[in-house]
Amino acid sequence: MPACRPLFAAALFAFAASAFAQAYPARPVKIIVPFTAGSATDIIARVVADYLGKSMWQPFVVENKPGAGGIVGTEQAKNSAPDGYTLVAAGSGPFGINPGVYSKLPYDPLRDFELIGNIVLTPQALVVGSQTPYRTLKDFVAAAKAKPGEIAYASLGNGSTSHLTMEAFQATSGIKLNHIPFKGSSDAQTQIIGGSVPVMSDTVPGVLAQVKAGKLRAIGVAIPQRSPYLPDVPTIAEQGYPGFESVGWIGLAAPAKTPAPILDRLNAELRKMLQDPAVKERLDQLAFTPVGDSRSEFATWVKNEIAKWSKVAKDSGAKAD
Repeated sequence: MPACRPLFAAALFAFAASAFAQAYPARPVKIIVPFTAGSATDIIARVVADYLGKSMWQPFVVENKPGAGGIVGTEQAKNSAPDGYTLVAAGSGPFGINPGVYSKLPYDPLRDFELIGNIVLTPQALVVGSQTPYRTLKDFVAAAKAKPGEIAYASLGNGSTSHLTMEAFQATSGIKLNHIPFKGSSDAQTQIIGGSVPVMSDTVPGVLAQVKAGKLRAIGVAIPQRSPYLPDVPTIAEQGYPGFESVGWIGLAAPAKTPAPILDRLNAELRKMLQDPAVKERLDQLAFTPVGDSRSEFATWVKNEIAKWSKVAKDSGAKAD
């Protein structure tokens, strides 16, 4: 009989963990978005909140806490109780790039958080104003090489994916540009469309409407295959820069030490959400590429992204302090 006790204890623990997860959530859940309302991260968080609220029978409420490249909201999430009732939209900026561009970051994406799952990808695209003479990436690179350091590029801010993508492309193509950061996508695009700055990198979802309207011209996408949303735009790789890739992403995370049964339940719900026809249609309308990976896969992804962008930041000297 004593030999059976460990097995009985393990079974009892597994049952208790399962019951604990099934009882969650018992009250409203907050999803902190470390960016402004209307941003890509905010849009995805609201899709998630709407679905989980219906699927898990408790309200999931989005709370915007923007500031300092996503640091303000992310730090608040880190300091929240690890009980599953405070989650954070984990994007490529705060979780993948910030560790490489801030000398003192008040959180560690891998140590201070439990990574629940990657939800969507947001590939980067290089765009120019429609009034510029650059019809192709080759045209732009030739002009930049003819005038080293004279051509400016806009970004969504210091340390953003937009910023680091252009730094990586400069190193890859052997050109030198002048960086002008703006406060978000709309500000940067306004300058491109108005002709103040000729080029920038931004997400495919972020530029799609203006490209279709003819106000921006996409000259390359930073993914291995062409985007289904910009099928006529060649990849940067196929234009002579093999292996060049820059993809933003938006996932979900919880404070470190949040119970594993809750994390597993949330991951399962996210995967189920991404198979829902209405959600799939909504994401397609928004030009987001769904992921739906495991917790361990997302953790590996974030680890690799931190290494990649930290190297770009170090090599380029890019800082956001």
